[in-house]
Amino acid sequence: MTFKSVTITVASLSVLFLGACSSGNNQASSPSPAATTATEPKPSESAAPANTSKMASDKVPSDEKHGGQGGQVVEVGDYHLELLLGKESGQTHMDVFLQKGEKHEAVPNATVKGQIQLPDGAQKALAFEYDPAEKHYTAKLPSTAPGDYKVVILSDIKGEKVNGRFSFKQ
Repeated sequence: MTFKSVTITVASLSVLFLGACSSGNNQASSPSPAATTATEPKPSESAAPANTSKMASDKVPSDEKHGGQGGQVVEVGDYHLELLLGKESGQTHMDVFLQKGEKHEAVPNATVKGQIQLPDGAQKALAFEYDPAEKHYTAKLPSTAPGDYKVVILSDIKGEKVNGRFSFKQ
């Protein structure tokens, strides 16, 4: 091969390599101070063995509606986490559907918390309450400030950690 052919081949392969590397989930590549894995407990959480923890930190929310309500969806093992949002006067209504199995049966006995990074970088922790009539967890975020929000949902189901990351813009 000539020098020119080798140079063209190397340049072509470099472009392909860079294109393949950049086609991943850009959202997951920007670390969020609010986001931690389930195996790195925060002071308010108890440590759980690594084999009972699941984190959907690198999954792209699915557009599929397999048992969904039309919100952002993250599948974590046997679990389906879905986040729905609604604006109310001066606050954002947040619904989290935590479901299990192919039939997406509601999981009513979990502890569900949210860690939200507001557009100004401030952190807000929320405790979600289960609504038995609607079969989902709900909380109200006292903010409707315009900008990007990052949300980490931390759920504990009888010692099993099922967590997911979401984001939204207002």
